[in-house]
Amino acid sequence: MFKNLYLTHMNNTLTSYTIAFYNIENLFDIENNPSINDNDFLPTSRKKWTKKRYQNKIEKLGTVISKIGNENNDTAPVLVGLAEVENKKALSDLVHSPNLKDENYSYIHYDSPDERGIDVALLYKSDFFKVNHSETFSVYLERENGEQDYTRDILLVQGKLHNEDVSVIVNHWSSRREGINKTEFKRLAAANVVNSVIKSLQNTNPNVKIVVMGDFNDNPNCRSIKLLEDVSRLFNPFKTVWSYDNGSSSHNFQWQLFDQILFSTNFFDPNNKSLMFSNAKVFNSKFLTQHTGKFKGQPFRTFVGPKYKGGYSDHFPVFIQLKSS
Repeated sequence: MFKNLYLTHMNNTLTSYTIAFYNIENLFDIENNPSINDNDFLPTSRKKWTKKRYQNKIEKLGTVISKIGNENNDTAPVLVGLAEVENKKALSDLVHSPNLKDENYSYIHYDSPDERGIDVALLYKSDFFKVNHSETFSVYLERENGEQDYTRDILLVQGKLHNEDVSVIVNHWSSRREGINKTEFKRLAAANVVNSVIKSLQNTNPNVKIVVMGDFNDNPNCRSIKLLEDVSRLFNPFKTVWSYDNGSSSHNFQWQLFDQILFSTNFFDPNNKSLMFSNAKVFNSKFLTQHTGKFKGQPFRTFVGPKYKGGYSDHFPVFIQLKSS
């Protein structure tokens, strides 16, 4: 009798999975790579990117990732998309940092043609997410003179989570540095690539569950994000998360929510209670913020210009949680 009651309790227990995205602000190692522009992140650079500073950032990022969403979970996220990482060495150092070494993270990373040498990557817990395929997709852009403009590749990782087919697409779209309107076409081009990838995935497996995450350098109300929603029928929970006092980064004292996680609507399927969407949040715990001064409450950055601050990142992480019976 007691055994049957125990089994019934176990079968009715909900499992919660956290899926996160984090722009980690220029995670470069301290070694010179002549094929990319990493000159600002060397011990001899004006930023004095020393081993001590690098290790401090690695440990800080590990602390953040270990805590994302764990108010409802006892463990770190099962999947973490990353932006602005230089290479596999930095990822290896990160997953072996003090607060992550027991989380058993693996990672997927490809070098992209981005001129700054910053790429996207995916951390995943191999005990829970079984990868069966990964590849990257380039976004073809041209400068005004007709030359190719190289940007970050889009990363696709396919696998099984809770015995369901889940495909994760990690993005870091072109910045607004040259102006919002002048650069919008670049982000629209990236959105078109993502929509093409999703169409191919759904043609192969109509039931696949799809998660699209990234630093899109556009807010939830922008054309590029709406293009993902309209063409690929994605749901964006961060449309209602973003507000005048809530975002993942701040510019001119206005909150932006460039960091978002969208997903296919079959995460709402009432006939399949496995991997159902639960909630979405910005992870902006106080320890991640600047505590004093005019920038109080904003992300505690590693650098402000060339000046070392010793913080975490200029972005807060974002996350969603899935529940499964």
